[in-house]
Amino acid sequence: MSPSSRPLAQHGGPFRVGLIGYGLAGSAFHAPLIATTPGLRLDAVVTANPDRRAQLHREHPGARAVETPEQLLADPDALDLVVIASPNRTHVPLARAALDTGLATVVDKPLAATAADALELCRLAEARGVLLSVFQNRRWDGDFLTAARLVREGALGRVHRFESRFERFRPKPKAGWRELADPAEVGGTLYDLGSHLVDQALALFGPVETVYAEIDVRRDGAVVDDDAFLALTHASGTRSHLWTSAITPLAGPRLRLLGDTAGYLKFGMDPQEADLRAGHRPDGTGRDDSLPWGAELPDLYGTLGTDESATTIPTDPGDYPAYYAGIAAALATPGTPPPVDPHDAVATLTVLEAARTSAATGTTVRLG
Repeated sequence: MSPSSRPLAQHGGPFRVGLIGYGLAGSAFHAPLIATTPGLRLDAVVTANPDRRAQLHREHPGARAVETPEQLLADPDALDLVVIASPNRTHVPLARAALDTGLATVVDKPLAATAADALELCRLAEARGVLLSVFQNRRWDGDFLTAARLVREGALGRVHRFESRFERFRPKPKAGWRELADPAEVGGTLYDLGSHLVDQALALFGPVETVYAEIDVRRDGAVVDDDAFLALTHASGTRSHLWTSAITPLAGPRLRLLGDTAGYLKFGMDPQEADLRAGHRPDGTGRDDSLPWGAELPDLYGTLGTDESATTIPTDPGDYPAYYAGIAAALATPGTPPPVDPHDAVATLTVLEAARTSAATGTTVRLG
């Protein structure tokens, strides 16, 4: 049987998921979301670290631990989906190997180091006839869902400016591959949080025509970018101003959208990441309050209107579980599009590459 024609879930149970990587991304995001999604089962996790194996057995006793990705992929008929949550440098070779076996594949962002490599993976998935998607979970942040709804409903009028920030204060670099200088590691804040910022801007306002960027290494001892600003001009006419930084002692608003009739201003971060990292689960496990999953406290709600007439607006509940629910639906019904089209990642990487060029040359880069 060819990989592209392998039947899915013919064993009669939920789709079996193999997760590669059990660091922060794998253990705090992917594993709990997979394990609590109807129709999916966390079947195997690749990690050779003894401490992480012990953690896996505590948190997901039904999942088997596997030493290497090669061992996981050696028996593709034992799985229906592979999720790659390992360091960035491994995304392309592991995705290529998974797709070559005919397995549906989800890759954490960024999909690749370059738009060309990302496009190659898209074409391979298409040639094999298998699902490929990218985990852009922050499309399901509550503040972004609220902003997208306001834009969709016309509550702001014609939006001419979109401001978005992921800012932190980590004045000392932390150990880990994200702080390594080798370009193959795809470290630094631009490709980390910047991938989310650009993806959100493109999802809201469409293709970009020009990119201007300022990218810096600010912290003592740092060797990768830790402070970046991007100015994007969309074909629609909207301008997006995006900030990502590890050295911001006072964070600006998370979102500010300015339209010709009203604006939307929002401070504070979506609660889902903090809840997941604290061991809380979408099914209610570990929760010690009555708030629904993804719901935000009223004192963090945003403001809608003008300086003369503004009102507090509740934040739509965040919904990270929707991503894997969409993956399960795409697996169950061939032809159903994944929740994130991998070609969207190509567009995001194209903008990030243009940002690097702009910062290096001090010029505005035109796309297309």
